[in-house]
Amino acid sequence: MAKIIVFDSGLGSLSIIQAIQKVIKSHIIYFADQKNFPYGKKSKSQLTTIITKTIRLLEKKFEPDLIVMGSNTPSLLVSMNKKNIVKVLPPIKKAAKISMTGNVAILATSAIVKSRALSEYVRKNRLPKHINLKKIDATKLVGLVEHGKFLEDRKLCEKMVSKVLFEPFSRTNIDVAILSSTHLPFLLPFLKKQFPNITFIDPGKEVAQKVKKIVARKRSKINTMQIFTSSDPKKFQKYLLQIGIKKNVSVLC
Repeated sequence: MAKIIVFDSGLGSLSIIQAIQKVIKSHIIYFADQKNFPYGKKSKSQLTTIITKTIRLLEKKFEPDLIVMGSNTPSLLVSMNKKNIVKVLPPIKKAAKISMTGNVAILATSAIVKSRALSEYVRKNRLPKHINLKKIDATKLVGLVEHGKFLEDRKLCEKMVSKVLFEPFSRTNIDVAILSSTHLPFLLPFLKKQFPNITFIDPGKEVAQKVKKIVARKRSKINTMQIFTSSDPKKFQKYLLQIGIKKNVSVLC
């Protein structure tokens, strides 16, 4: 049985876990590092310290076959040369292929939008010259997910989605948007309702295929999962119950 750890600063990892569980059965250890939420407002130096410490802790505690860094922000900003780590990176080549207008948006945290790392990542991917990439700070939308507002306050979510995205989407004629933050797929019902003509791409599918390829020989017969948080387990368990996950949450720090 493959032992896979998926972690980020909170609920975002769940979108990656759900994608993995659809393509391969395994034992997943889900660590929500809520004590350090949001990753998207940390400096590169702060993130490097947090992520390095976290990975050491997880490796020592669980001895996993694979660790998925289930957050786009540290995946781009923190250098990791370990072979057993899978990063979540924006699928910009896929977005470029399916865009009809050539106008593609990347919805990411403020740290990523402002970073040289994203610009360098885009440069290395050598997109066609007609592709216009619009970087949009979606930090406020990430907060809607992490604080459970997408479950409890639909009106607020609809208002915030419109406030953050309507102007940049309409002004630049966006037809494809990458949900670079792993929290954002939880807002898809709101996104699709307000922007029915835009294709939203979830990076979780590509990550799941990478994981499947790496641990294929250790596949299990069933999906199992343990859940840990670095913050308040009762509060986190409440959110999980609201989305249908009936699992105990333990503290790990």
